[in-house]
Amino acid sequence: MHLKKVKNKKTGRTYLSIVHSYRDKVSKKSRAKTIESLGYLDELEKKYDDPIAYFEEKVKEMNKEQESEKYAMVFRVGSEERIQKDTANRKNLGYAALSKIYHDLGIHTFLINRQRHTKNDYDANVIMKLLVFARLLYPGSKKKTFQNREMFFEKTDFSLDDLYRCLAFFNKHKDALQLWMHERIKEQHGRNTSLVYYDVTNYYFEIDEQDDLRRKGVSKEHRPDPIVQMGLFMDTDGIPITYGLYAGNTLDKQTLIPMLGRIQHNFSLGKIIVVADKGMTTGDNIWYTLSAKNGYILSYSIRGANRKFKDYVLDQNGYRSIGEDFKIKSRLYPREITVTAKSGKKIKKTVDEKQVIFYSRKYALKAQADRAAALEKARDLVGNPSKYNRATSVGAAKYVKNLTFDKKTGEILDSAKQSLFFDEEKLKKEEELDGYYAIMTSEYQETDDRIIELYRGLWKIEESFKVTKSDLESRPVYLSRQEHIEAHFLTCFVSLVIVRILERGLKGKYSVTAILDSLKKASCSHIQENYYLFDFYDEVLSDIKEELGVDLGKKYMTLGEIKKILGATKKG
Repeated sequence: MHLKKVKNKKTGRTYLSIVHSYRDKVSKKSRAKTIESLGYLDELEKKYDDPIAYFEEKVKEMNKEQESEKYAMVFRVGSEERIQKDTANRKNLGYAALSKIYHDLGIHTFLINRQRHTKNDYDANVIMKLLVFARLLYPGSKKKTFQNREMFFEKTDFSLDDLYRCLAFFNKHKDALQLWMHERIKEQHGRNTSLVYYDVTNYYFEIDEQDDLRRKGVSKEHRPDPIVQMGLFMDTDGIPITYGLYAGNTLDKQTLIPMLGRIQHNFSLGKIIVVADKGMTTGDNIWYTLSAKNGYILSYSIRGANRKFKDYVLDQNGYRSIGEDFKIKSRLYPREITVTAKSGKKIKKTVDEKQVIFYSRKYALKAQADRAAALEKARDLVGNPSKYNRATSVGAAKYVKNLTFDKKTGEILDSAKQSLFFDEEKLKKEEELDGYYAIMTSEYQETDDRIIELYRGLWKIEESFKVTKSDLESRPVYLSRQEHIEAHFLTCFVSLVIVRILERGLKGKYSVTAILDSLKKASCSHIQENYYLFDFYDEVLSDIKEELGVDLGKKYMTLGEIKKILGATKKG
């Protein structure tokens, strides 16, 4: 607000008023609203020694009161006032918390520096922020994200073509950006990488066309669409370190060696211990890990092991009970593995490892529950074979003896239908191993309990994949050019890192879903002039204020106050 002085050209008299200046959302022009009409200067001089000085001081006080939330603003509402077409009256400010972490990591600095010597006329930093904030709060296609860009208080002076062209720029610098973020996380959060978790998942495309990257393979979601494989390394706090994309027909186990080589070469982590599930437990992976002076903690398939190992698992000697439903034992054992030599020849190697075996009644009950549907189908198949074929008998066929199919049609052969019977022996062998779990590790000096504890941390990376697929809606992927696909997953990776850091900053009190839901609801509606009305506040936002210093609790804010909040987040 300021003191306005208007001189009447005819009378020469000066009129004083207190006005509030603002920028009109529709016309984009400066406007002024009279807050208080004071009167003519010559009349006011009869009451005040120096009216201008007096009212200028009053304006200062009013501005101070406004800043301290003590000022009462009166809004005049016209009963016939209508909403202007194509205006974005609803905006989000929750992304300010994400902006704080984005700038703390210096992602803006990285992009600005990389773009400085290019001829690109778009702002890569502005586009990256839109893609990341929208991916976290309003996930959708690139086109939808562009259409919703007015949801944020950010610059939007770029076109949809600029956005797509910028994807190639992101792809060019994706490896360097991951390393940049890693170094900032080490500095700011004391990242511990002596133990890293690794897992693989895949993402499907909404098209049937295949190329070098999009290939049909073993889909985690059992879909027939082309997929791309992603290998992801994560630290012990659940914050991703780096990722890599592979063709959809690449086996999970084939991704570990190139990913491990890359992370050690580019990230200079020193000795690390790799924690992964049984899909990575191959002779080649183990030998490569040990040859690089690293360690491993890997689960091991008991059902796929030889009889000698199964007998050791089932032998009750050596187990120590922890409560009524859990028991554990271990041994140091030289295990023979098969390794592929450079010539392609398979050779035998022996590794000295610690083998930790445990039994959990909870896992046993889960195994029985998971098997129940297949058993029911198998028994029905024996009694009603005409209802089934090769495709519909999946999961149940292994429990049925003498089951054979026509190679061309997939139908059950008539000659086999009369001799089918349920394989009780097969079921008995499976049930005896229910609840047992094996972990193989090079870290023989660690206690059994510690090994299990470290392995169970793998759930964090599995949860991260769920976050990308559910909260971030990273699939289906609609892009077709490989550089665009790579850039899409880079923005998903950046988004995941940011929200994981925010989750950690809030002491793990809230799930990622709850955090993003609260930030999405931290939105406002334009009332009049430069004023916005906020209508949501909860414990998550309260804790964000305490931990990050981002205050999203005011009910009314001017555009200036909003920009001040956002400006403070950009000082990282």
